[in-house]
Amino acid sequence: MRVATGLIVAISLCVPGIAWSQSAPPKAGAAPQSAAPQAAPAPAPAAAAPAQMQAQAQPARPPCNNPNALGVARTVEIDTTGGPGFGFEHFKELDFLRDHEVVLTFDDGPWPENTPSVLKTLADECTTGIFFSIGKHATYYPEILKQVYAAGHTIGSHTWSHANLNDKKLNDQQRKEEIEKGFSAVKWALGGISPAPFFRFPALQHPPELVTYLGNRNIAIFSCDLDSFDFKASKPQTVIDNVMRKLDKLGKGIILMHDFQKHTAEALPELLKRLKDSGYKVVAMRAKAPVQTLPDYDQAMLKEIKLPTVSSRPVSSVVTEVSQ
Repeated sequence: MRVATGLIVAISLCVPGIAWSQSAPPKAGAAPQSAAPQAAPAPAPAAAAPAQMQAQAQPARPPCNNPNALGVARTVEIDTTGGPGFGFEHFKELDFLRDHEVVLTFDDGPWPENTPSVLKTLADECTTGIFFSIGKHATYYPEILKQVYAAGHTIGSHTWSHANLNDKKLNDQQRKEEIEKGFSAVKWALGGISPAPFFRFPALQHPPELVTYLGNRNIAIFSCDLDSFDFKASKPQTVIDNVMRKLDKLGKGIILMHDFQKHTAEALPELLKRLKDSGYKVVAMRAKAPVQTLPDYDQAMLKEIKLPTVSSRPVSSVVTEVSQ
């Protein structure tokens, strides 16, 4: 597979996981589970952004009030021209991490309880990650995705429905739709703010022709250096042990986790402590420019989820607590 090399500018990297189809949002208090594909439920109300709305600058990370926090060692800016690839499991060209540096990445969100828990843990340790959102999940829980963005984390896409793009049952147009509608959905969920041009294939399955397509779209492709296998873990400690064992062997890397998984949210406080105690440093990755979504897919995504016309005001300006 050929991936054109993009530029990385410093300013202050596993094995494939299995694919699964995400089910409709759970009932209150229910833990999310993998399930057979289902029809998408009605999304949480939110307004479609005006077509002319421009991408906004990434919010700054909040000031750190924890002197012992893991923190962020440095931030790198990624020029995604030509679709550079990251993660030595598939892409060997761009070895930019130093010894004992890691990038934290989270797939399949946003999801109730688990994503907010991950956000709290990252905030407590004044550190950051990349969130590769599933488009449908973004339409289910746009307010959670807005919280990810407001906290200063980088947001990319993980397709519209988590379809395996190596599936021969999908034609070329359907595979392209999975990519493009995923980005359009994330943009919609963020109120018209375009996410980073960062993409991760479900199950880390990289059809060569789609690698070329993403290169032509100037979208960076993320594999990983080590997989936490959190989707297989029966308890949080397994997630921690998997990550630390592989890091001890590799010495650095892009870590693949899932904010969709309950055990990952539960494991993260101790995992970040172990990283800090072992001398690992977190590197933040930012895009030089946001993704440019395609208008046809912006409209196709809106038609599919059949959004109503509703107020675009934030929750805080609509709902006010008057007694407790």
